[in-house]
Amino acid sequence: MKNFIVVALAVSTLATSGCAIRMADMTVASTKNYNLNSNQFVKGQRVTGEDKVPVVLFPLGVPNFKTAIDKAIEKDRCTVALSDVVITQLNQAFIVGQIGYRVEGTQVIDRSQPECQK
Repeated sequence: MKNFIVVALAVSTLATSGCAIRMADMTVASTKNYNLNSNQFVKGQRVTGEDKVPVVLFPLGVPNFKTAIDKAIEKDRCTVALSDVVITQLNQAFIVGQIGYRVEGTQVIDRSQPECQK
């Protein structure tokens, strides 16, 4: 019984372990078209977007960091970009788990967009 507990603990530790690798730091990142000459940009809150896929022996899809950026930007309809961006690659799988990307940044909000004046 004692050996079973040790083996179960070792397997669960391997199955739930993983790492996150910092891939990039960017001053500004966007996947949207917007007017760079707008003088109505304001900083918003810090937001996070993730794109992850499950792993069962092998990945069941392909994660994309553009999708992660889109998810972070689309948290506010007036956001056109992110500033002070950190892109992290997630590797949390041994036999089962998940892999993907996490994008974290500060919202750049364009108040000149329609219905975005406050």
